[in-house]
Amino acid sequence: MAGMTDAASPDGAGPNGAGPDLPPELARHLEALGGQLVWRIGKDELSDDVVVRLGYASATPRFAHLPRLRSVADTELQAALSENRVVIEWVD
Repeated sequence: MAGMTDAASPDGAGPNGAGPDLPPELARHLEALGGQLVWRIGKDELSDDVVVRLGYASATPRFAHLPRLRSVADTELQAALSENRVVIEWVD
């Protein structure tokens, strides 16, 4: 019916299951921002923490000057998330 929207699921996902049901304008802005970002995900050399490095595409050359990250399997990433062992680093 016109004017009706699907309710979000109990886990906060929107009708398509991709994320929360956002106002269309906010969703467009987030999509545009996502297109300008680069990231690397891996394990820190000195600890078992999973590191997420995030920055604008213009910062890509600076990623090369940071300590290397070891690859991380999906199961290890899920475990780190559930154990709060994820570190987010913003790269300028």
